[in-house]
Amino acid sequence: MSHVAATRAADRSADRVTGRVADRVAEREPSTAELVQRLSEQVSRLARDEMRLAAAEMRTKGKRVGAGAGLLGGAGVLAWFGLMGVLAGLVLLLATVMPAWLAAFVVAVGVFVVAGVLALVGRKQIDRGTPPVPEEAIAGVKEDIATVSERAHR
Repeated sequence: MSHVAATRAADRSADRVTGRVADRVAEREPSTAELVQRLSEQVSRLARDEMRLAAAEMRTKGKRVGAGAGLLGGAGVLAWFGLMGVLAGLVLLLATVMPAWLAAFVVAVGVFVVAGVLALVGRKQIDRGTPPVPEEAIAGVKEDIATVSERAHR
């Protein structure tokens, strides 16, 4: 057998051994195409989940802002009634020297107290609902990006 023929025979037997080893490795580890497909599916699922989280967070914040705005509106109406009570008290004070004006001032002060409490509660609700940004969803996306980046660098 010539030297060239012996080399070719050795190459073929080495290819068979290398091929068997490659087959065993391929059985244990997924191919690049499979990994890319899995990554694509996982990224899609992750994006959908993050969008659902963002929508739920926006709904919650919207409800809080709506409740706060309603309470502030109620406080404004009551403040208006309080002002009318003060004006009625002033009118009664000027119109007569009877103590009817005192009752009007007491009622007006009570209305202002209620309006103040509603205004504080409404303001607190608005503060809890603003800014209208899905902070939890954004934090989740940042965490996911950091995790993917960390694993990609390994």
